[in-house]
Amino acid sequence: MTEQRVAMIRGRIEARLEPAELEVIDESHLHAGHPGARDGRGHFRVRVVSAAFQGLPRLARHRLVYAAMDELMTTDIHALNIEAISPNEI
Repeated sequence: MTEQRVAMIRGRIEARLEPAELEVIDESHLHAGHPGARDGRGHFRVRVVSAAFQGLPRLARHRLVYAAMDELMTTDIHALNIEAISPNEI
């Protein structure tokens, strides 16, 4: 299930944000026993480098990532740690 979730996250970000770089890490094992993870949803970290973030403040960038996740935030993802940067910030 973990690999499938990572693939779904990756696919949605690639489709919506066309990243120059993308890293998706499942950190669910670090949160075993966490009350919020009892329902089976996972904890993930994403690092997204995309021109879509150019000129946007941090909150707007995060909203773009959350919009790409859509219903995964209620079905598969409990927590999402986001690093969203534009290519000129590397």
